Amino acid sequence: MAPGETELERSYRGAFDGRLAFGKRPALLIVDVVMAYLDPASPLYAGVEDALASCQRLVAAARVVGVPVIFTNVAYSPGGVEGGIFFRKVPALKAFERGSPLGDFPPSLQPEGGELVLTKHYASAFFGTPLAATLTALGIDCLLIGGFSTSGCVRATALDACQSGFVPFVVADACGDRHPEPHRANLFDLQAKYAEVIDDRQAVELLRTAARPS
Repeated sequence: MAPGETELERSYRGAFDGRLAFGKRPALLIVDVVMAYLDPASPLYAGVEDALASCQRLVAAARVVGVPVIFTNVAYSPGGVEGGIFFRKVPALKAFERGSPLGDFPPSLQPEGGELVLTKHYASAFFGTPLAATLTALGIDCLLIGGFSTSGCVRATALDACQSGFVPFVVADACGDRHPEPHRANLFDLQAKYAEVIDDRQAVELLRTAARPS
């Protein structure tokens, strides 16, 4: 065992320690950063204000250098028929029935004119949306991903990004979950198998690098 290496890390070494290179044409994807996870009165409240602040820093950096910013939200008609089994499995998704303020973006992180907002009904931002086709049309080859929650919609989106041919870079500081254990476990598994997991300092530097002429 290498110095400082945990038993968990040792068990993955040699099988799940590959690395992915950052792309030439990135976009920033902000997944479901909405009031349902930020309002203490919401059944989905997750105490993720620090992750919100990180998302704000990433969005500001992306806008400065002209990297596309894409937001997702969730909305259902009353009864959630669009959500099918997912809506039945997670009763708290009623928070996203149309008209609920819990589905709104927070005042501190609002999409600007020209930025794409995709409304989804399931966990992945790719499932049942035009995200993959839109990224392809824009020439995007890499996604920086932040949002809520790490173990749910962020994980599902990063996995589908990998499976759809877009290199996923998950920004750990910009993701949040209702408990630190699933947050850490899912980041570990994403790094091992599907994505690169970085911090927001690294993400901002990658955004700046992407804006420089090659």
